[in-house]
Amino acid sequence: MVDYYEILGVWREASSEDIKKAHQKLALKKFKQVAEVCEVLSDAKKRDIYDKYGKEGLNGGGGGGSHFDSPFEFGFTFYNPDDVFREFFGGRDPFSFDFFEELF
Repeated sequence: MVDYYEILGVWREASSEDIKKAHQKLALKKFKQVAEVCEVLSDAKKRDIYDKYGKEGLNGGGGGGSHFDSPFEFGFTFYNPDDVFREFFGGRDPFSFDFFEELF
């Protein structure tokens, strides 16, 4: 059986505000992971390095030294998740209860 409390990482006694905060935190975490994956797999050089050496190859790790000339050549561009969500959702708060009402 799926336990919704476990998915969000909250206690059964959690307030609505605690649930909303846990949801935002989990959504931002997943969003960052998906953004990193997309950045790597959509760039031919990064994708090739990832396919050969895994994530450690992108970080210059994996024992035996770096697999590319400059250790700073393949960095990730991280953005403030709030700014990304604001841009993606047209300035609306996707975590507000009235977000979906605005769409219809």
